[in-house]
Amino acid sequence: MPQDVFANTSANWWEGGQKVKPGEKFQPRKLNTPLDKLARKHAGRRSLTKTERKHGRYIKARPAGEKKDDIAFDATFRAAAPHQKSRVEKRKRLAFAIESSDLQRKIRVKRVANLVLFLVDASWSMAVAERMNATKGAILSLLTDAYQRRDRVGLIVFQKDRATLVLPPTNSVQLAQRALMDIPVGGKTPLSAGLFLAADVLRQEKLHHPDVEPLLIVLTDGAGNVSIGALPPQEESYRFADLIANEKIKSVVINMEHAAFDQGLAQQLANHLKAPCYALSELKAENLYHAVKDEMARPVKK
Repeated sequence: MPQDVFANTSANWWEGGQKVKPGEKFQPRKLNTPLDKLARKHAGRRSLTKTERKHGRYIKARPAGEKKDDIAFDATFRAAAPHQKSRVEKRKRLAFAIESSDLQRKIRVKRVANLVLFLVDASWSMAVAERMNATKGAILSLLTDAYQRRDRVGLIVFQKDRATLVLPPTNSVQLAQRALMDIPVGGKTPLSAGLFLAADVLRQEKLHHPDVEPLLIVLTDGAGNVSIGALPPQEESYRFADLIANEKIKSVVINMEHAAFDQGLAQQLANHLKAPCYALSELKAENLYHAVKDEMARPVKK
């Protein structure tokens, strides 16, 4: 069950936590990437995706193979037409002879909302509260865009000895903003628990919403120091990161460590996620917004 961070109005919703206010919010600009223009000709959901369901816009056809549903009759007739002279025997009984090899299946696309799942490191290991302040400001800005584009958003926080689904995926960006305000800072860093929970949440979402386009945004310094199993914390974290990458889930890692103390752990985590890694200290809020939005527009490698 998600933890109710709103039940307690004090600064600490667990012993030792310190609430941090969000930093300055910025006004996002629209992107000008070709794919973004394609997907944003009209207001509303941002992404075009292929769908196996019998709804969506029919854009082209491919050989049906073993799948004999949703046949594209126009493409099937075109595929069979050149072979009519060689099918003389069949045409004694049929006006137009079609064989299984001629069957073409419709390829459809539909406009879908993205699922943006924030995985936030709220431990002390990633330095001081000011960094969480800047991070909260960036997240609030991304949430503004999510609201405009009808994205679903979710929020996982990991700190102390566990990861918590603070906000299950929802269309209510207002709830996400409220949950973000109440995230305290403190405790150890159960990074592997956060990745494990994120993988489970994304798996469940794909089962209930097969056409969803998920994006995992991990905000951490990459330094895990709590395991949920027998493996060392960092090794365990990389195992779960590999699992997420193998599911072809697009991810972005935001390195929250100060440059002077950076040991490259966030970059190593990004390597296992097959994701880009951006340093928070090097990115203004607007640049962070653009980096994440560009990544959302990047096609998934099959």
